[in-house]
Amino acid sequence: MSNHIQITITDIQPEQQDVLIAHLSEAGFEGFEQNDLELKAFIAENSYDKKLLDEMAFKYQLSFNEQVIPGQNWNALWESNFQPVIVDDFVAIRADFHEPIKNVEYEIVITPKMSFGTGHHATTYMMVQQMRNIDLNNKTVFDFGTGTGVLAILAEKSGAKEVIAVDNDDWSISNAEENIQNNNCSRIKLKKADSAEMTGHFDIILANINKNVIVENFPSLVSHLNGKGTLLLSGLLEDDEADILAEACKYPLVLNAKTSDRGWISLRFNH
Repeated sequence: MSNHIQITITDIQPEQQDVLIAHLSEAGFEGFEQNDLELKAFIAENSYDKKLLDEMAFKYQLSFNEQVIPGQNWNALWESNFQPVIVDDFVAIRADFHEPIKNVEYEIVITPKMSFGTGHHATTYMMVQQMRNIDLNNKTVFDFGTGTGVLAILAEKSGAKEVIAVDNDDWSISNAEENIQNNNCSRIKLKKADSAEMTGHFDIILANINKNVIVENFPSLVSHLNGKGTLLLSGLLEDDEADILAEACKYPLVLNAKTSDRGWISLRFNH
């Protein structure tokens, strides 16, 4: 198992942390741990570009330190810091070493590896919230950039008859596969893919990635959406909204819902 680099940035406000997470995600960072005035970010050692970090630190007037996490320790470190996530009375996301959580509609048990999408991040949280307002029963779902597989798992638990979940990262695919099995899901097909190009049409498409990937794949996402289908997007900063709306106006899409949290947004379109 390869080593990872842990970057620790101190004296940083929560609002600025979320902006940095967006940029660090695009730079290949795989996991984040947020505290009041501290942000830790993790990346595979062979993907780490210190020059890029130096430029980012200069731009935002921040200082950071770095630490090598040996391969056998880095995921154990992440697991030890993972706390259960409760999204209203709708969903609880916990690890198998946590006590069961009651008084929620659905409970999702995951192995909290570094894959994006454990529910701590505002964008995943908003996607889960929005999915509560979508009729998933007997629907077909495409989860583009599945990460831990949390959204795909929730889709099946909410009644979806078929879910296609894709990601371009081997680690995420492995983690999602484990989580899908642990949640006794049988209607999720997991695939490795770099884009949204595939066959088939879907009633609901979920994409929680980032603006650049969403814009690049927007034509394909819309082409795979059934009539009267729902396209739910996040991984987007408030400043990204204009670009997404400009792309959406090229197609017969209507913006039906928008949520925001700590500088992030989620947009729900209908065909």
